[in-house]
Amino acid sequence: MNPATTLQSAPARTAPAATEAVLTVAHVSKAFGSNQVLRDFSLSLNQGENLVVLGKSGSGKSVLIKCIIGLLPVDAGRITVLGQDVASLDHAALDQLRAKVGFLFQSNALYDSMTVRENLLFPLRRHWLTHRAGEENELVGGALEDVGLAHTADMMPAELSGGMRKRIALARTLILRPQIILYDEPTTGLDPVTAREIDQLILQVQQKYNTSALIISHDMNCVRLTANRVALLVEGRCYAEGSYAELEQRDDPAIHEFFA
Repeated sequence: MNPATTLQSAPARTAPAATEAVLTVAHVSKAFGSNQVLRDFSLSLNQGENLVVLGKSGSGKSVLIKCIIGLLPVDAGRITVLGQDVASLDHAALDQLRAKVGFLFQSNALYDSMTVRENLLFPLRRHWLTHRAGEENELVGGALEDVGLAHTADMMPAELSGGMRKRIALARTLILRPQIILYDEPTTGLDPVTAREIDQLILQVQQKYNTSALIISHDMNCVRLTANRVALLVEGRCYAEGSYAELEQRDDPAIHEFFA
């Protein structure tokens, strides 16, 4: 896989054939004091699909993703991930579920004091997955190969560019072979060329591993290039959903302002 390969134009991004949902958000509401962030929000993510939640900065996208992985409790509604009701899980069960759900943080969240190899091994040990040294080396090498950075295993995060750190963070997510990947603003803070490389990498991961991905973004290039389906988050609700091309053609001013 060569993440340096960039897309020259937007591909025709069609949704995979309909399958059962791997993640369902049903009538979820979440407030912080008088600030109502999510209002009766509903959405489903299907197997093998890249679903982008598009919204303005501060619209509640990151709150949604934190609710999905159980970092924030919801005030109302239900979130089901891989058939499990997130709110009903105890700490141990929630931890086991999170091992099946990769999370690419907006900030990358690499440990500065650890080498790339140690950063990648951390989630394996955090989830009490034991491997022999040879197996660990194979897993680390495979994950780094997936993101085109096989030569970086013994480097420190400070030695890497912003785009390389983003790819290492994705490699750390992939090492657990998650069924679902949650991308929180994956291209924020990157230059246009590097952002497009990350977009291409998201597509390559989907194609290679048939992952289901929920991508939080307000970067329209990222949305255009990666999404099979787009859900528009406006005033805490799922205001509209469809393919990029379908939403781009809508005459609704609230939708058109994103695509203008």
